[in-house]
Amino acid sequence: MNRGRRELLREIYHRLIAALGPQHWWPADTPMEVIIGAILTQNTSWKNVKQAIGRLREKNLLHLEELNRVSLQELAALIRSSGYYNQKARKLKAFCDHVGTHWNGNLARFLAQEIEPLRQELLSIFGIGQETADSIILYAAHKPTFVVDAYTHRICSRHGWVSEELTYGELRDFFEGALEPDVRFFQEYHALFVRTGHAYCRRTPQCASCPLDSYPVYLL
Repeated sequence: MNRGRRELLREIYHRLIAALGPQHWWPADTPMEVIIGAILTQNTSWKNVKQAIGRLREKNLLHLEELNRVSLQELAALIRSSGYYNQKARKLKAFCDHVGTHWNGNLARFLAQEIEPLRQELLSIFGIGQETADSIILYAAHKPTFVVDAYTHRICSRHGWVSEELTYGELRDFFEGALEPDVRFFQEYHALFVRTGHAYCRRTPQCASCPLDSYPVYLL
C-alpha cells in the first residue's frame, strides 16, 4: 500500500465526514431496490429517481419477479420522471431477464459471486456500465469496491491528486490500492464525494465554502 496516498485519502475522508456528517446512502430497503435505483439514476438527479421508485413501489414492482412480468410500455410510463425512460425500461428488463435466465431468478445467488466475476457479468448486461456495476456491487451485494463517478474524478483532478486523463479503472485502483477493503467505509466515502460535488465542486466551483478548500494541491 502507498502510505502517503493512504494518509491523504484518510485525511480527505475525515475532513468531509467532520464537515458534512454521515450521509446514510444508499436509500433503499432491498438489494433489488438498490439495483433499480442504480440504473435509473444514470444521467439524472436522485430527486427524479425517487419519484420513479415511488411509482414502482405503489404498483409493487420493486421485486425482480414482478418487474419481469410488467410490460415494457407500462414500465417506461411508470419511470418517466427518471428521463430516458424507454431506454431505462429496456435496461431494467435486460437485468431481470439475465438473472431469470442464468440464475433461475435467484438474485441472492447472483450477488453472492466474488467481486470480479460479478463485475464482469454485470458489465455484460445491456445498459450497465462501470459505475452502475460497482454501485450494485458495493450497495446491493455489499462487497468492497470503490465507486467512481463524475464528482470523484472532478474533485480529485481539480486538487491535483490525480491526472484528468485517469481512466475509471485507474481512479478506482487509486483508492482501492491505498485503503483497506471496507464496505461501510467505501459507501460513506462515495456518498461524501457525491455530496461534496453536488454542493461545492460544481462546473463553476464553490471553493471558498468547500471543506477541502485549504487542502494542498499536488500530484502523488
